[in-house]
Amino acid sequence: MLRGIHVPLVTPFDASGEVALDAVEKLAHRALDEGAAGLVALGTTGEVAALDPAERARVIEVCARVCAERQALLTVGVTGNDTRSTARALRDLPEGAGAALVTVPYFLRPGERGVVAHFEALAEETPVPLVIYHIPYRTGQAVGAATLREVGAHPMVAGVKYAAGGIDQDAVDLLADLPENFDVLGGDDVFVSPLLALGASGGILASAHFATRSFADLVDAWQAGDAARARALGHRLARLSAALFTAPNPTAIKGVLHAEGLIPTPDVRLPLVPADPGTVAAAHAVVRQEH
Repeated sequence: MLRGIHVPLVTPFDASGEVALDAVEKLAHRALDEGAAGLVALGTTGEVAALDPAERARVIEVCARVCAERQALLTVGVTGNDTRSTARALRDLPEGAGAALVTVPYFLRPGERGVVAHFEALAEETPVPLVIYHIPYRTGQAVGAATLREVGAHPMVAGVKYAAGGIDQDAVDLLADLPENFDVLGGDDVFVSPLLALGASGGILASAHFATRSFADLVDAWQAGDAARARALGHRLARLSAALFTAPNPTAIKGVLHAEGLIPTPDVRLPLVPADPGTVAAAHAVVRQEH
């Protein structure tokens, strides 16, 4: 279900600060036109914490309509660090969501037993398959391969967005022995190629707002065993990703999208501030090399 590249869409704002829904729709179609297998709405890249409930609902509505038209998977980010409110958010997901991206509980650091209990409880409540979002440098909670394997054995847990900050021993161990019907998606853009080489099925990559077709080709090359092509693509796309992450996500990405005429403003909401012009120009230069 999770094979390929899934683009976690930015949330564009217009000059008045409102969500630019027409730009959301255009970005969604563009990503799918260029080879994305699916979209992620309301992820970190979408500044979900800065959106009010009505704005979140409108973003999901637009993305769900596009994905239904295009027969693509829509994954919706679900926020919350306690089990009860997260389960409620899952139950309230609107029609059109095909999966839910759920972060390992953040800040509380419940321990790995708590992580297992949390996801097992959610798996019994959710109307759609869950994708665990493992990002310990944001959550403060380490999760080992054995824990992910245990949670991943549940039929309502479809996979994990793996964003540990690199290729660690747990990634190697997990990919060597995956539960049935459990996929690993790269979540650290710069490291997606080596993770694919180890057996990941795709990625949720903010960088894939650009060079989407090349990222999709990277997945195909590794899965076809064409290592020479995959390595060359991987090195090139890692440079692209590094350029787009020289400022906090999604500030440089929004800056380049605006420079390309794809969104009405480069604006983000506090506490994020826009990437400085030099950073945007440098990232844009790398993006242009991919055109």
